[in-house]
Amino acid sequence: MSDSVFPAGNLMKGKRGLVMGVANKNSIAWGIAQQLAAQGAKLAFSYQGEELEKRVRPLVESLPGNPFMVTADVTDDASMDACFDALQKKWGKMDFLVHAIAFAGKDELKGSFTHNTTREGFKRAMDVSAFSFVDAAKRASALMPDGGAMISMTYLGSERVVPNYNVMGVAKAALEASTRYIARDLGPAGIRVNAISAGPMRTLAMAGISGGKTLMKTGKDWSMLKEDTRMEGVAGAALYLLSDLGHSCTGEVLHVDAGFHAVGVPDIADEG
Repeated sequence: MSDSVFPAGNLMKGKRGLVMGVANKNSIAWGIAQQLAAQGAKLAFSYQGEELEKRVRPLVESLPGNPFMVTADVTDDASMDACFDALQKKWGKMDFLVHAIAFAGKDELKGSFTHNTTREGFKRAMDVSAFSFVDAAKRASALMPDGGAMISMTYLGSERVVPNYNVMGVAKAALEASTRYIARDLGPAGIRVNAISAGPMRTLAMAGISGGKTLMKTGKDWSMLKEDTRMEGVAGAALYLLSDLGHSCTGEVLHVDAGFHAVGVPDIADEG
């Protein structure tokens, strides 16, 4: 995704925030980060492990504003303590959080949800994909004395049955419910909390789902706009929700999927 897709501006000037979940240049989190940076935001990026750092660091260093990286294992309290301690030492306070982290075992993202979901797999998917946002939101809110904004990333499989999405759909449903409860708790502090439900996109997450290519084609063919979900649209929605443009919007799940979520039955050719 080229930086030129996101024209420079000042909507995020003076705002500082953490982006969690960039895996490579095709990540939704990376598209969002590019948009925020183009609008003047100062960014920090979390990562887990040397391999991920090697992939992400060149991307981070290509952005303006001297962004920095901090390690964070969302399943480990000590690691999360260190991550947010580093943010506090660097900035003192922050203004926004982007959470784009999810995981489920590949064997559980195909076939039968009932028969392929294990106890440990269920726990892991819920821990990484849902509880990690609860935990990060708690920690980030402590660094938002002047209010702020947070977003999580979800998908329509939380609301409707999508073949092979399985335990991830259940985890995303928990994430969306968590988003609403967090929004209720943090609202009095002036912190807005929302989720973006993006349509199928060519990401590592989509590649991990059995039948992902078919899902992409179905999303395009059935959508109202008859097009793939575009990064510009998802990143633009994130900019709206995280900037001052998003005042009075909280506890919301914003669908950015070319209208796919609203279709009950696809267009059927007239048989005469």
